[in-house]
Amino acid sequence: MDLLLATNNQDKVRELMALLDELPLHIRTLAHFPAIGEVKEDGTTFEENARAKACFCAKRSGLLSIADDSGLEVDALNGRPGVLSARYAPTSSERIQKLLAELNAVPAGERRARFVCAMALAHPDGRSLVRCGYCCGEIVREPHGSGGFGYDPIFYLPELGKTMAELTLEEKNQLSHRSLALRQIIVLLKKMIDNSATFGDLLSL
Repeated sequence: MDLLLATNNQDKVRELMALLDELPLHIRTLAHFPAIGEVKEDGTTFEENARAKACFCAKRSGLLSIADDSGLEVDALNGRPGVLSARYAPTSSERIQKLLAELNAVPAGERRARFVCAMALAHPDGRSLVRCGYCCGEIVREPHGSGGFGYDPIFYLPELGKTMAELTLEEKNQLSHRSLALRQIIVLLKKMIDNSATFGDLLSL
């Protein structure tokens, strides 16, 4: 079965491929479909943006497609940056510095945050479904670690004593918001692969 990973983010591709490797899939990325172009992300929720990207790419490619919209919600900032996480500042380092500056006066114990991922699976005929994953932690005062991407260097996991950027890919894929969302999609893909369910059947699960 063919599956399109509808993202141009190679870090996301690497994480998703590591989890999808167990399935007998012929996986494509947007690099195989340069004519598809960028999808406008103007939804007000992660779910809206994920569904829009997956449906757009599925229709243009003719393939079953997966797309996600992910971001960081900080309690002390009333949920910001939220759906604007990737557009909070021009570069990743600038986004981190902007967030840290806004939290400068917020004491330890009040820097709770969570990563959110909405992942959509879309059929070329326009039908789609969404599953969500969450990972809770805290925002530290300075970046630590060289792995991961985005806000990972300042997202601290108290139970592990590390930031997300200090985890190996295998460790991250055990608990990240994106992996938790994808694992729910994988369960559905397996039902299609073994012919125990059609895409239409998945919509009611």
